[in-house]
Amino acid sequence: MSNSEQPKSQIGNFRSPHSLGASSDEPKKENVYESAIRSLVQVEQTFLALLADINGVILKQLQQAKLSDPKGKINPEVLDSLNCEFQTLWDQVLRNYRTLPQHSDPYKAFSIENIYIIRDKGHLTENYVRYLTAFTNFVTIRGFDQVAKQTSDYWKKNKKILQGFLNDSTSETSVAVLLYRNLHEPFKNQILQYSLILTRLSQELGECSEKGLVADALQNFVDLQHFINQVLDEASLTKILWKSLGHKARDTLCTPERRINEDSKTIPIALSSGKSSGDRILLFNDILAILQGSNDITCYNLTTVWVDCLSEEDSGKYGLGILTARKHKKKTSRSKINNSKSLGDRRNCLRIITPEEELLLHTKEAPQKALWHWKINQAIRQSLEGKRDFPLWGGSKDCQLLLSRFASYTFKKESKFKNALYEGDWNCGKPHGKGTMKWPDGCNYSGDFHDGLEDGFGIYLIPGISSDGFNCYKCHWKCGVMQGYGICEYEDDTTYNGYFKNNLRNGFGTLRGTEMRNHPFKYTGHWENNIKSGYGIWDDPNRGQRYIGMWQDDFRHGQGIVVTQSGLCYQGTFISGKMMGSGILLSEDNTIYEGEFTEELVLNGKGKLTFPNGFTLEGTFSNQWGDNLQASGILSTCRKEEDLKTAEKIQLDLSELPMEERWQGIYRPFQEFILHGCQAEMEESYLGFHTHSRKELRKSQDYLFCHRTNADAVDTAENIVGELSKLNLLEDMKHYLETAFESTQNPLGKLLKTLTLAFQATYSGVGANKHLLTMAKEEVLFHAEKITEFIKILHMGLQTDESHLCEPSDSRKREEFNSYTLVLPLILPRFHPELYMMYMLYHEKEDALYWQGIIHLGLLPDTQLLEFLEVQKHLWPLQDLTLTVNQRYSLVRDECFLSAIECFQKISTTVDPELKMITFMKTYDEIEKTVARVLEKEYKLPMDDLLPLLVYVVSRAKIQHLGAELHFIRDMMDPCHEGGLHDFMLTALESCYLHLQKEEIRNSCIGE
Repeated sequence: MSNSEQPKSQIGNFRSPHSLGASSDEPKKENVYESAIRSLVQVEQTFLALLADINGVILKQLQQAKLSDPKGKINPEVLDSLNCEFQTLWDQVLRNYRTLPQHSDPYKAFSIENIYIIRDKGHLTENYVRYLTAFTNFVTIRGFDQVAKQTSDYWKKNKKILQGFLNDSTSETSVAVLLYRNLHEPFKNQILQYSLILTRLSQELGECSEKGLVADALQNFVDLQHFINQVLDEASLTKILWKSLGHKARDTLCTPERRINEDSKTIPIALSSGKSSGDRILLFNDILAILQGSNDITCYNLTTVWVDCLSEEDSGKYGLGILTARKHKKKTSRSKINNSKSLGDRRNCLRIITPEEELLLHTKEAPQKALWHWKINQAIRQSLEGKRDFPLWGGSKDCQLLLSRFASYTFKKESKFKNALYEGDWNCGKPHGKGTMKWPDGCNYSGDFHDGLEDGFGIYLIPGISSDGFNCYKCHWKCGVMQGYGICEYEDDTTYNGYFKNNLRNGFGTLRGTEMRNHPFKYTGHWENNIKSGYGIWDDPNRGQRYIGMWQDDFRHGQGIVVTQSGLCYQGTFISGKMMGSGILLSEDNTIYEGEFTEELVLNGKGKLTFPNGFTLEGTFSNQWGDNLQASGILSTCRKEEDLKTAEKIQLDLSELPMEERWQGIYRPFQEFILHGCQAEMEESYLGFHTHSRKELRKSQDYLFCHRTNADAVDTAENIVGELSKLNLLEDMKHYLETAFESTQNPLGKLLKTLTLAFQATYSGVGANKHLLTMAKEEVLFHAEKITEFIKILHMGLQTDESHLCEPSDSRKREEFNSYTLVLPLILPRFHPELYMMYMLYHEKEDALYWQGIIHLGLLPDTQLLEFLEVQKHLWPLQDLTLTVNQRYSLVRDECFLSAIECFQKISTTVDPELKMITFMKTYDEIEKTVARVLEKEYKLPMDDLLPLLVYVVSRAKIQHLGAELHFIRDMMDPCHEGGLHDFMLTALESCYLHLQKEEIRNSCIGE
């Protein structure tokens, strides 16, 4: 088919663009533009006609050859890609041509910026590159040779046409060569024509603003010419290589997209431990292949290959002929090592690092080493970028960032990662950064790696026994093992929140079994090598029991307390899970047993039973506490008032286990965190993190990449140190700590949260027993003191010398900066519900008597109550009452001292003992103000006048659990107030409380 035979529809009927741009007013530029555009029109017309002929004569026949290929020798995918890219490029050229103005149009309406070889040079170049890539893919697999053989008759008939496309009349030229030339030479010539047009345009423009645009476009097409020549040469070399290799090597290595970059037969290089005459090293654009003999072929994907030039020192360290991960069955002889050394100087070595092995390559000359090193690095870089350079080998590019990269690799050798697919960050051949390791059996680790091992935060999923179940380990790791804080959720819905060491539970943690188990439980305490050891609390909901005490080898062992749902408390020594020897039993009604126990809380042996009424039974006991208790002994009915009070106030306490030893598993990580400089990256490992349920993990596997946001580190201890070191005033520090304790991200907030959980595990629910009150309040005060110590260390800027743990030198600061004023008021709200419940239970009997007195006195009107309490009449605020003419006493109640009553009622609105005392002091002030108003002068109430008025105010305020409130204030009050005004006023209030319990108050007959 000749050019004249091309359908007119392919090149005719072009429409001129409207207003494509303004041209220069200079006649010279108009002529320059007109000449360039006219040349471009002619070039494109010729090229389009040729493309149409090539499509009809060659490509259509190639497609038919593919369909009629019975033996499948022609790769259909590669041929389809070639045809597709040809059509795409053809369409692009046609669209560009239609944008050019025809000869009838004014060229002066067309500017340089509108010429597509300048405006769209990048897009046009991309299409050429894609076509040349598809073309050379077909070349490397000898596609034209196969097509020429497959349809030889057709090519014989049309050989002259093929030669006519190229103006080649040489009869010796084979059909395969003609096909090869016809499908790339027209494109090379077209790029050359573009370059010539731009060159003339640049020369004729002279010095003007548009010349820079032309120069850029020209350089682009010059680079494209170099690229075409390079990829054609590369494809030819690759084709020759495939032909030279044996069948096994060719079948293993040959793919359409693969190109040879370097060959050890061209630039000599060899394995230091190999046979220099037989080994062959091939560098491709995607792999590094090592051929040892005819059957041993090893390929290394370049995305997971690192190359390093060894210095003379390093070469001596590794030793030539020794460093290789290949294990030969026969020991390398001395002669082989000597032969390896004869390859050249030790300095001419390259170390090839892969995820599972290292190879040492050696060259004879230093330039050979430098060339291989450069080419390998460039090939690695391009493989990682996923695209070839343009042009190929056009210049040196920085490869410094190749040490760290993102890549995928499946481990094959024996190791903990065998058969696992790793996708993530690497550094020098080892997983390093964030990544995901997936095993064929469904195991999955996603998180942080360091130097080839799990290190940092990560989530490990292990399939369970059931098809949809799995175990989830969300933990911190160190050197490949769980180390630090973690959360584990097991297939049976058991969960563990706590610390690990060497993959085992170690330190403080909580293990919880849910209702899905036949026997739900909860253990909160210390662990050692995966077993319960040290101080801990065990909850048994089915039996309604809680054990508080020591553990050893997963058994209750040592001092311990058992609290039951029925209100019983046992204290004694446990051995291998059984209570043995002497102990104490306290019942809810204050019955006390002191004697011998055995096995599971069974009374067995000598003991003494003290009843709430003071009677005692001393003798021998057997069986469990309750209706089946058997005893023989002496019953004593002598009652002593002292014994009754002792029985009512007896408390249990683990005196052999000091407070500072009970929760070391909580405090030690925080202390170590401070000693390590409060590093933000170590915070979660030491102090824990937020929980995420398995449902959240099921919803999105993306979460397993464990990306940590910057917001997660807003309240790091590094920031705390900076903030606390600036604060000197008590109020400023309180304000900061209040925010810190409420934050779940702040280290201090995390510490307080953990202490709260431990406190609730001990004293909530079954543990809310009045006999444990002393233990509970000691824990709260100890926590306040310990946290204050930590704050002082942080306030001093992490100076951990003992001399810096003392109070500030200023006497005022020494008084203010203590646990009672700084920390206790801020942390009490966390512990108050459980603690106050025990105060109410402990003082339940006293508060009941007090409340009876309140009820009786509440029946009296104000004046009658004031008279009953013997309040001096000149102190009565009669003007506050409404009196009738015929009545002596007012029928109106709760009017006298109303401001004082309302003030005192606020004592229950806060949990801060200091604020409670301030409220009471304000109540006293309100009483004095009222009296001063009545007397119309300043008046300081003596105790004889104050106590009756206080009783009146307290009775009208009706604080329901006043006994619990008063004892709470007394126990939690700053010791510095002892003997002061606060202490005096609190004593006065306690006297009022006792007065309201008196029998004459409760049983008084109230008259009209």
